Amino acid sequence: MRLPAQTRAESSAAQYRTMIERIRYEGAYPTYERAEETARTVLTALGGQLDDASRTELAALLPPEAARLLHSAPPASRPLTGWAFVKQLAEQTGRSLATTRWDVGSVLTAVPHLVGPAVTDRAIAGLPSGYALLFGRPQLVQAA
Repeated sequence: MRLPAQTRAESSAAQYRTMIERIRYEGAYPTYERAEETARTVLTALGGQLDDASRTELAALLPPEAARLLHSAPPASRPLTGWAFVKQLAEQTGRSLATTRWDVGSVLTAVPHLVGPAVTDRAIAGLPSGYALLFGRPQLVQAA
């Protein structure tokens, strides 16, 4: 049974609000607007780092508003490690490295709650080192 378009739109809006409220709680942001601004910045930047398959898989499971953010950035010219990603984002936003690291973690730790652990694991596997920690996961390294 398909939901009417209005009901689907209301459902996706509720999912997006829930996602932003989770980010607000995790990041201890004072307002919904600040949490939403952070989500926009981080998800847009992350979208540029993901390969097409990972971006599409994540986007399919996120609320449409968040999915659009992932698809809004062009692919990065070079992949960035987790640390370089935070550093570049700090430079772009004019925020400190500590604040940017907090913001990135606040957003990316909310993603697994929406997409599940398997999809999160595949996305992390497709990214350079350092992203697991940003998603709130341990960074496992193979012994040499």
